[in-house]
Amino acid sequence: MGIRENFQKLANKKLQEVQELELRIREAKAYIQALEDSMKLLPRDASVGLGHTLRPNTNLAKARDAIKAAGVPMSIAELLKAIGKPQDKKHRVSLAGTLSGYARDGKVFTKTAPNTFSLIELGTVSSESGDELPEEFGSMR
Repeated sequence: MGIRENFQKLANKKLQEVQELELRIREAKAYIQALEDSMKLLPRDASVGLGHTLRPNTNLAKARDAIKAAGVPMSIAELLKAIGKPQDKKHRVSLAGTLSGYARDGKVFTKTAPNTFSLIELGTVSSESGDELPEEFGSMR
């Protein structure tokens, strides 16, 4: 009976190994699921907005080209003038709304101040107030 007991010990030992490996597999699958869930919270592309293309000859494409040519953020009034559109309320609201939507989604445009837009590729810093903080701001006197 010694041989039978030895085989039973080997079988039990292998069964224990299988159970440990199955536990590690379950843990690894849970880890992968957590990573996938975390990835859903991130933008699909690391270069958000840089690869987005606009249809040629649209107002958005013309606005992009105007900002790129100027190299600085432009107001809606300046953009309308640059793309040859009337500066009436209808056109201002239309262009500002569309540019704001793209800026909110992180595509092509950024909003640097109220009714002022730039391009993501220009890397301009957003400043809603336009004022700089004083040097002594936050210092303890």
